[in-house]
Amino acid sequence: MIDNKLRLYWSLQIGGWALYAVIQSVAVLISGSGSSTNRIVFVFYEAFLCLLVTHAYRYLINRWRWLNFGMVIVILRIVPSVLLLGTIMYFLRIPVSILLDLFNPLQAFNFLHILGQSVYYAFIFFLWSVFYFTYNYLERYNKSLKLEATVKEIELNNLKAQLNPHFIFNAMNSIRALVDENPIKSKQAITQLSNILRNSLATDKKGLTKFEDELKIVKDYLSLESIRFEERLKTEYEIATGSSDFWVPPFMIQTLVENGIKHGISQLTEGGIITVKTIIIDDELKIQISNSGRYVNGTKRGLGLTNTVHRLKLLYGDAAYLRISNEKNNFVLTEVKIPHLYNL
Repeated sequence: MIDNKLRLYWSLQIGGWALYAVIQSVAVLISGSGSSTNRIVFVFYEAFLCLLVTHAYRYLINRWRWLNFGMVIVILRIVPSVLLLGTIMYFLRIPVSILLDLFNPLQAFNFLHILGQSVYYAFIFFLWSVFYFTYNYLERYNKSLKLEATVKEIELNNLKAQLNPHFIFNAMNSIRALVDENPIKSKQAITQLSNILRNSLATDKKGLTKFEDELKIVKDYLSLESIRFEERLKTEYEIATGSSDFWVPPFMIQTLVENGIKHGISQLTEGGIITVKTIIIDDELKIQISNSGRYVNGTKRGLGLTNTVHRLKLLYGDAAYLRISNEKNNFVLTEVKIPHLYNL
């Protein structure tokens, strides 16, 4: 999906500015002004410059995440930026006009001429901006419609796959056993369970949540499971600096952790270790859940993983993946890769 979007972008960029050059060339020929060949060469150079300028502009728009702001704020940013780009564009074209013997210093550095040409280019870039933002807003709107159409199913799957009755039953039994033995720890366990339940009911309709918030739920979940498994469950965390800058599908990591316990550690008499690790490479977040046990390829894993794969595809297209493989020393590695939002 990302590749298709990029191909469409370049097709429109090259096609649009080529059309601009052709129209301008026709205008030059119709006007019958002297040095028409040089002027046509200049027009194509101008169109090429516009392509480069708008491409750089697009990079900054994505880098500064303007697409995440409301329409009013975006317009307030677009207007001064296109005026600046128009002025830059005016001066960028001067070197070639000199080479093509089209340069008139008296006219080129006349304030009114500079202002007029800069406003002309600013208007062209403003039209480009309107098209670019409109396309992206419509695309996001269509994607949000798809998310809203499936959100009920996703929430039901979350309740079935992540907070199934067996988990709640086991958690409550573990807490009940702690009430007399360790009242302070039992209160903490109740708080952790309520955090998980509250976050399940308040699942973000947009389909994303902050990584740090998701990690808190995972820690609460593993703390509750530690009560049930006691010494049979050991947990480790290796969280890369910068992971909190990413957004992930809610309950995704918790689902993968639960899957590792259910199909791995709970099947082992001696128990095992579950590790949550993150790695950041080239603005992409890799989340690795490692658990004791063995993965049998083709084994049905239930609604949790199916739901996770579906959400990753819906949110990130081909830019994300989920992989499960066996590692050395009887460990199963579940790895998810997701891009940063501004790379989409």
